[in-house]
Amino acid sequence: MTENEKKLLQAQHRLEEAQARDRVKERKARTRRLIQEGAILEKVFPTAVGMDLTELERELERKLN
Repeated sequence: MTENEKKLLQAQHRLEEAQARDRVKERKARTRRLIQEGAILEKVFPTAVGMDLTELERELERKLN
């Protein structure tokens, strides 16, 4: 393996690592947003806590349409 091939492989690995870090950041940001949105939903619609997801979805659709 030549020096240029090694450098190219290292650059590719650095890029892959950076992309993996970005995916982790995006996933954590999405998780945080979903938790915050769920907390807001429970705050303004307290009966949502006792509902299963299908029931909650139906109730939200009914109220928002």
